[in-house]
Amino acid sequence: MIISANQPYFAPFPGFFYKAHLADIFVLLDDVQFPRGTTWITRNRFKNDQGTLWMTVPVHKKGLGLQKINSVKIYHQGHWARKHLASLQNAYAHAPYFEQHLQFLATLFSQKYERLIDLNLAIIQYLIRVLNIDTKVILLSQLGIQARGKQLLIEICRTTGASRYLAQGPAQKYLDPHLFEQAGIKLQHFRQPALIYPQLWGSFIPNLSAFDLIFNCGPRAHDILTRAQS
Repeated sequence: MIISANQPYFAPFPGFFYKAHLADIFVLLDDVQFPRGTTWITRNRFKNDQGTLWMTVPVHKKGLGLQKINSVKIYHQGHWARKHLASLQNAYAHAPYFEQHLQFLATLFSQKYERLIDLNLAIIQYLIRVLNIDTKVILLSQLGIQARGKQLLIEICRTTGASRYLAQGPAQKYLDPHLFEQAGIKLQHFRQPALIYPQLWGSFIPNLSAFDLIFNCGPRAHDILTRAQS
């Protein structure tokens, strides 16, 4: 059995879902420290007539010190959610498949989730379903693992019964292959495919949120995402 893991990004890019597609179980690392600086957990990129469109979910950080990702709460003052929805409508109104996802987006941005993890998980689950990925997704917090640091991924594999751990090529410098070898777990690397697909608004911009892929390509998104495997 193959397992992979990733922090629960906000509206993740296609490579996030390609990684999930290659695994039998995909673990979202919600029970680890929330990064202090800028992070994909709170923001991602879309595309409009000006080029790259950044969207950020504001969260409570001031005076809270170190937080776990699943403890971070969304800051609901202001009208950021309404503005994000309007920005997507303006940017993708002419995308062939945008209307099919508008109801989900309208509901998503009106929910007022208390925790960031709940918002991100709702998006991830939706995109996995739309992209026809049948990988099982679980949260680290559901596994009851106390290990941290270099031992964390080893314990995730042991707890889930995985014989292989899948990581992106650049992650090699952060992983200790000897720990995996000692645990009897094969460390397997993959390269994220360079996806090219039709986009609105001029020159192609890679690694936008996977929403850009499904808004523009609809039911073809799955094949575009997974064709690099064939």
